[in-house]
Amino acid sequence: MNRRAFLATLPAATLLPRLGLAAPIPYAPGLINERLDAGETLFVDFYAPWCGTCIVQHRVMDKLKAENPAYEQKITFIEVDWDSWKRSELTAALNVPRRSTLIAIGPDRREIGRIVAGTSRDEIKALFDAALAAASA
Repeated sequence: MNRRAFLATLPAATLLPRLGLAAPIPYAPGLINERLDAGETLFVDFYAPWCGTCIVQHRVMDKLKAENPAYEQKITFIEVDWDSWKRSELTAALNVPRRSTLIAIGPDRREIGRIVAGTSRDEIKALFDAALAAASA
């Protein structure tokens, strides 16, 4: 396959269903507060479907979720489409600088941690583990 054809199909690959994994919840106004009020631990993913870094992050996150089902059992995953919400109150309130930002928020409404444009498996796993610890506390 030539490079141009590969690059043309890359964004479409992100539209394929993530087999065997629960779909993240698409963001809607009020969703974050609703879930935090319910005592949930959140993992908020600011992504764009065309973003190469986001695609890599999703690949890493999907592998981690497949390896440890507790992540999906105890953490609520929310996807915030950057193209729709980049100038929203949520983005401003959380001080999100760009797409490919991952933020874990505990049930006490405190930020557990964040990754901005990072794709390291170890870094993402550490954030997952911190969110899981907060969810299990």
